[in-house]
Amino acid sequence: MGKLFTSESVTEGHPDKIADQISDAILDELLAQDPYSRVAAETTVATGLALVVGEITTKAYVDIAKIAKETIREIGYVNNVDGYNADSIAVLTSIDEQSADIALGVDKAYESKQEGETKDFGTGAGDQGIIFGYATDETPEYLPPAISFAHRLTRQLTKVRKDGTLPYLRPDGKSQVTVEFAEDGQTVKRVHTIVISTQHSEDVTLEQIREDIIKYVIKPVIPEELLDENTIYYVNPTGRFVIGGHRVMQD
Repeated sequence: MGKLFTSESVTEGHPDKIADQISDAILDELLAQDPYSRVAAETTVATGLALVVGEITTKAYVDIAKIAKETIREIGYVNNVDGYNADSIAVLTSIDEQSADIALGVDKAYESKQEGETKDFGTGAGDQGIIFGYATDETPEYLPPAISFAHRLTRQLTKVRKDGTLPYLRPDGKSQVTVEFAEDGQTVKRVHTIVISTQHSEDVTLEQIREDIIKYVIKPVIPEELLDENTIYYVNPTGRFVIGGHRVMQD
């Protein structure tokens, strides 16, 4: 057996993705009104609650509670049966302006502050970080195969839920894909294992879910030549998944 590599993706209704989307929607609206907004918005979601905290300096005005509820509604949480509800959720906020100390680093670039420097280097950074990664030509998305396939599966889960193909699906879910590489360690030989966990209504059997997920979610998006008789499928391996979207999670 060649090298195995596994990646995971979550649907838009998964708690950590709900938090991401609320924070992103707040940022988008602020930047639309004031491109110079400074936004550090963090969202945490739990049962019946969305908590938005952070530091925001802007000339814009946004209704954070309204944005949070609209985001949750667009995801698909519109009734209490799903365990989360855009219309009844409480949205709490704790927002301050950007720290004066951090603003010192942002208002003027470090290079501009050096003694004798006359050139204006523009704004600076209020923090620092290390980011690494790479693009690959193994997939059309220029992502490594395992994460590319995992993202395709969660997108397909959302598609068949929203277009009515599988109306019993609910917003929360995740996928995990393990690919097996050939001996060269670079060429994808096959898909070794696929795991999909999806929220669903109470009136559907696990057998039906497993049959439908393989037919309508996995087969349409994973290259046929990478699936064989030894590919392992785990669909809702823990069994029942009716209540979703309510666990504590921060973006």
